[in-house]
Amino acid sequence: MSRCVSPPFKTVSKIKKDNHLQNSKLLKIQSKGDPPLDKGVIPWLGHALEFGKDASKFLDRMKQKHGDIFTVRAAGRYVTVLLDPHSYDTVINDSDSLDFSFSAQVLMERIFNLRLPHHQPSNVSAMMKKHFMGVNLAALNSTMSRHLQASLKTEMPQNQKDWKEQGLFNLSYSLLFKAGYLSLFGGEQNNNGTDPSSVYEEYKKFDGLLTKMARGTLKPEEKRTAQSVRQRLCGLLAPAGLTQDSGVSPWLHAYRRLLQEDGADEETQRKAVLMQLWATQGNVGPAAFWLLGYLLTNPEALTAVKNEFSAISTMETSETSLLDRPVNTPVFDSALEETLRLTAAPFITREVVQEKTLNMADGQQYLLRKGDRVCLFPFNSPQKDPEIHHEPQKYKYDRFLNKDGSVKRDFYKGGRRLKYYTMPWGAGANGCVGKKFAINTIRQFVYMVLTNYDLELSDPNSQIPEVNASRYGFGMLQPERDLPVRYRPRNTH
Repeated sequence: MSRCVSPPFKTVSKIKKDNHLQNSKLLKIQSKGDPPLDKGVIPWLGHALEFGKDASKFLDRMKQKHGDIFTVRAAGRYVTVLLDPHSYDTVINDSDSLDFSFSAQVLMERIFNLRLPHHQPSNVSAMMKKHFMGVNLAALNSTMSRHLQASLKTEMPQNQKDWKEQGLFNLSYSLLFKAGYLSLFGGEQNNNGTDPSSVYEEYKKFDGLLTKMARGTLKPEEKRTAQSVRQRLCGLLAPAGLTQDSGVSPWLHAYRRLLQEDGADEETQRKAVLMQLWATQGNVGPAAFWLLGYLLTNPEALTAVKNEFSAISTMETSETSLLDRPVNTPVFDSALEETLRLTAAPFITREVVQEKTLNMADGQQYLLRKGDRVCLFPFNSPQKDPEIHHEPQKYKYDRFLNKDGSVKRDFYKGGRRLKYYTMPWGAGANGCVGKKFAINTIRQFVYMVLTNYDLELSDPNSQIPEVNASRYGFGMLQPERDLPVRYRPRNTH
């Protein structure tokens, strides 16, 4: 999943260190050519609290007040927010005036206490493409399929006759995390038999504090917890990718080698591997939860996906898994894309490193000032824009299908066809390299669950839970509460 999730403003503690740079900014005066400026009523802090509490609601209010582009003050920084998808390429494609790496470095330091002074993002991206795209993707998909099947059989033994109850979020997240950990980090060989469940339990604690770490709002006790959990995870991951023995994940060994070439010591490498654990495992489980949750609460959608899977499963043999080969699943693909439209909410953030004139699609021009920040939030626009997606709050599994069953790609705003009508994977050079692997992993998981198990809501009247609003900006959203379900193997009755 996309990891363009850097917070659009610095935290109080960070900014105070930079006060000598920021004092002049606090006196910023609206000039001709600037986007509309909204400083908020609280000096220096501006809109930071409202931004962090519920970014979607706040930015929607700002859009209604100011239009598709505006600048807000947040914790001493000025953030220009652009919400016109027709104009997104002016930000995404400009790597000269607008820098991605600064925000990424800030996140690395806050969340992972990680500094990579000689880090070359282009080298890492090239390595990732080699392993997560092209010829190596098939082998990776096959490995993931094997571990998913094993994890499901452990969680749902074939001789189990009674219903088992659990929260769907924990079920989806834990199973996909464990399978992903074994597939991508060689957990069996590299961690001395460490139970993936132990890694997951530590990771859950880390994930629960992630947004506060990123924003620098941890309480003293939470800081101590975050530090100890980070250390334990780094210890568990320490041997991962160090050697090229049988069973070792090739991409992780290549990543370790890049780190070593850049002069990273052992401790820095461990932190970097933890960062990759978060980057690869933080979104897939929540995405699968939302998809299954929407299917279970929308019977028509569930039937349509099951029917598509049923037609494909007749071709499956014990030697050949459905998804170890290319397969056409337009109904599933639309159901997943609709799920991501409603629940993928990364910020796409850039630092203005040199003054830039931003040319909007409507012909308007605005000045972006050096030292400010630019933020796109596709969750609000285009993904929740009613002009683009009719009844945007509703889950419509066939929203991305034409009447003849083909893929629908024609969406419009202002009478013009959109290039970006949904953006869960980011875009441009910083788009998600692992997109195909992530989609296939979710498809494998949902296929295995729906074809081999009975899965239903514990309470037939349950509704999909509300999102945790504090997670806006950090990739996939997570629910405020879990969704209780019950399940059992299909062949036991």
